[in-house]
Amino acid sequence: MPSAKKRVIVVGGGLAGLACTIKLAEDGVGVDLFSMVPVKRSHSVCAQGGINACNDIARQQGYSEWQHFDETVLGGDFLADQPPVLEMANWAPRIIDLLDRMGVPFNRTAEGQRALRLFGGSLFKRTFYAGATTGQQLLYALDEQTRRWEAEGLVNKYEFWEFLWPVIHDADGKPQCVGIVAQDMRTMQIRSFRADAVVMATGGNGLIFGKSTMSVICTGGAASRCYQAGAKLGNPEMVQVHPTAIPGEDKCRLISESARGEGGRVWVPKKPGDTRPPNSIAENERDYFLERIYPKYGNLVPRDIATREIFQVCVEGKGVGGGNMVYLDLRDLVNQIGREKVLGKLEGILEIYEKFVGTDPLAEPMKIFPAVHYTMGGLWAGFTKDPKTGGLKAKDPANMMTNIPGLYAMGEVSFAYHGANRLGANSLLSCIFDGLFGGPCIKEYTQEAAIRAAADISQRTYDAAEQQEKDRQNWLLKNDGTENPYLLWQEMGKWMTDNCTVVRHNEKLEETLARCQEWKARYQKVKLSDTGMWTNQNLSFARALRDMILMAEAILKAALQRNESRGAHYKPAFPDRHDDEFLKTTIATYDLITNSPQISYAPVDTSLVTPRARTYGKTAAAPAKAAAPTPAEPVGAGR
Repeated sequence: MPSAKKRVIVVGGGLAGLACTIKLAEDGVGVDLFSMVPVKRSHSVCAQGGINACNDIARQQGYSEWQHFDETVLGGDFLADQPPVLEMANWAPRIIDLLDRMGVPFNRTAEGQRALRLFGGSLFKRTFYAGATTGQQLLYALDEQTRRWEAEGLVNKYEFWEFLWPVIHDADGKPQCVGIVAQDMRTMQIRSFRADAVVMATGGNGLIFGKSTMSVICTGGAASRCYQAGAKLGNPEMVQVHPTAIPGEDKCRLISESARGEGGRVWVPKKPGDTRPPNSIAENERDYFLERIYPKYGNLVPRDIATREIFQVCVEGKGVGGGNMVYLDLRDLVNQIGREKVLGKLEGILEIYEKFVGTDPLAEPMKIFPAVHYTMGGLWAGFTKDPKTGGLKAKDPANMMTNIPGLYAMGEVSFAYHGANRLGANSLLSCIFDGLFGGPCIKEYTQEAAIRAAADISQRTYDAAEQQEKDRQNWLLKNDGTENPYLLWQEMGKWMTDNCTVVRHNEKLEETLARCQEWKARYQKVKLSDTGMWTNQNLSFARALRDMILMAEAILKAALQRNESRGAHYKPAFPDRHDDEFLKTTIATYDLITNSPQISYAPVDTSLVTPRARTYGKTAAAPAKAAAPTPAEPVGAGR
């Protein structure tokens, strides 16, 4: 079997982790792949709508890679460094070709071309899709490629293992990540693992907000542990609230933007409090408010804008029945192309709606409301600009690396591509691009740039990190307090959702920050309901709760200090974007002494496109946002 002199640990079995694993294995680098769940159950499987790229068909519309880049930085309200975004857009067509060769079953036109659909933030069709289960198809294809390298002996999978801490060797003030500590979630064994580099690809932190469209494993705990170990966070306050989801008692379920991209229309009854069945409300009695306010883009405005408009009509009492719901209507699309063709494009999400709501979404409009969906902010990651292309310098070890040498961030856990708001269908692209482009950068780091090889690090370094995590576990097991970790989490989730999502008021943020100090104190009194040492999920969750509280504090403090409105960050008291003061990346650094974040700022590279206003054709007559209070049960509150 092949052997590799250097080994890399990849934490996270989603698209970013798998893409990086495949690329490293192709280059002869051994990989240990860690995942809390079987790889094919990683949260990437939940992505629905598609993946963006410019191809020959899009070019015939007048589209280009440059326009894809421009739409992305505009959609992110110019808070993303531009060279990584340009490189991603330039790679996109090649990524689609690669996925096609891997066997991803993209939808096809009658002529056999890969089909395209519209998505938010663009007037061009540039989104490739596999029905409404695109993430699942991509994940399965990359998993098959990973299995190939597993059979070759270059990849070892550690499924049902939880990342606990990065092993950092610090000699003469030069820290270097040289491995991880992880726990087998079945036997509860805690072990340390050596690696010449570590890649974090662990996704978002939706559980901080209680209910979200993310999987219930998306606590953000892994990113928070890296943050506590010294890694910086970039733009932690930027959290995306998706405009269309099904609120539920347990979690929120996404209704993909592809429903609007294919022709779905958002509306409410013109008469506030109208409780008639939607099918009995005539066309002239409906307010298609997105189409009215944004006649150019209509239902395809970017997510942050659609979310605020939906939120606003509900705040004003114009939601369905006066509540926190609006209609998403696909009946016009059915009339245009027929039920079977609609099912061919959207069946995955239509099945979800019918299963959890109980009505046919093609016969009656869906009832939807915004829900926390994606983390634009995350671990800060660097880059090296190529002065010739304006993109990234290939194989440079600094690309995708955090401020800790040897520790890389990829996919949703990285802050790099989406600025203050992500455009739909750019997430799958950014994950796969990170892995494919970043793999050779990591190989170069392990062979040329690393200060020392992991094999040369004393075992004492690994034993100390391992013991630290065992001590933390023992404290939790023995703690005899009065706090139920699940109830404490539910309280935090409601406060975070009420005060730090669609609309943000400084007084509410300050109040929640004060409450955050209480949560930290109360956490010291948590008591486990299960102290057994076999598949103890209670232990895993309670441990992650501390990490979620510390991450929540960074989100709150960063949001409080950004006195402007930019992308998903909207403050009625500061309704405009202030580039002079806040065209900067927020940097949150954990202070071990105070057990709290320190906030600073770093410049944003806007060398390729000059920042401009994001109007999306908004009509001058559209009413201004009211500085209304948050509804009693807002985003994801289960109504």
